[in-house]
Amino acid sequence: MPGASRPSFRLALTAPRHWPAWLGVGAMWLAAHLPGRLPWRLGRVLGALAVRIRNQRRRIAERNIALCFPGLDAAAQRHLLDAHMRDLGMMMMEFTMGWLGSDRAIARIPARIEGLGHLQAAQARGQGVLLVGGHFSHLELCARLVSARIPIAGMYRRMDSEVFEWVVLRARLHYAQAMFDKDDLRGTVKYLRDGGVLWYAPDQDMRSKDNVFVPFFDVPAATITATHHLARMGRAQVIPFFHHRLQDGSYVLRLEAPLDPFPTDDVTADTARVNQAIERMVREAPAQYLWVHKRFKTRSGGMPSVYGQGASVANRDPGSGIRDP
Repeated sequence: MPGASRPSFRLALTAPRHWPAWLGVGAMWLAAHLPGRLPWRLGRVLGALAVRIRNQRRRIAERNIALCFPGLDAAAQRHLLDAHMRDLGMMMMEFTMGWLGSDRAIARIPARIEGLGHLQAAQARGQGVLLVGGHFSHLELCARLVSARIPIAGMYRRMDSEVFEWVVLRARLHYAQAMFDKDDLRGTVKYLRDGGVLWYAPDQDMRSKDNVFVPFFDVPAATITATHHLARMGRAQVIPFFHHRLQDGSYVLRLEAPLDPFPTDDVTADTARVNQAIERMVREAPAQYLWVHKRFKTRSGGMPSVYGQGASVANRDPGSGIRDP
């Protein structure tokens, strides 16, 4: 199987500079192994604390919500912002459970998967599938939940912490069929051509040359064009994959009809279509979307930053640099 290998433990990871990271991992492991519904109760407590914190991430979320929901009045925007900050507490526990929860604990989480027929039809034709979704608070947990029914692979970016990179990659390879580094284009394409199913979220500002500016909530957003290129080179279907948490604590995971036709000869139109699908998902569960990310950091031409100083500005042709392997 292509992709990243299961990392071996290195003695260098025991160096004193890594001890804070190991303490963090230990706390997460303990939280993931709390009995019953205690992890989710802890998530709600953390969320209640997050609402009270006034920091840069809250300001970023506040700005993103104002840009994307201009039709909401100030009180409604503030209500959505507070709901999102509370959801970040749940996100911490959902990531923790997705990475470190036991198989038995994961099996007890109530989840419903809809639309499996769309995937099965593509597989019956021998096609690979790109499950394209967004950065919602429960993406890691839902990736593990769906992997219990569907053999999937994922794409990832290496973490800055060597300890967390070792822990998280091993955890992901426990449930995923394969994990591909974001730069492993050749391996990813081969996996798709062999009929694999790849989960992929192209909705963050990657500040790369392989992007175009297309609308996201009517705001020009630098968006990577990899969905178009992976579908073309991997001869894969693109299936929107949405997941959200219900009020009762259960999860709904939905596979929608494939984007068709996709890809076309127009990379910009295809990328805009992907953004439209993700925007539609966000509107269904806006508080559960990752608004604390600087989605509109890169601006075209001389457009001013929407976040204040420090934003990236693109003064070049935003065409894609991805080429066939």
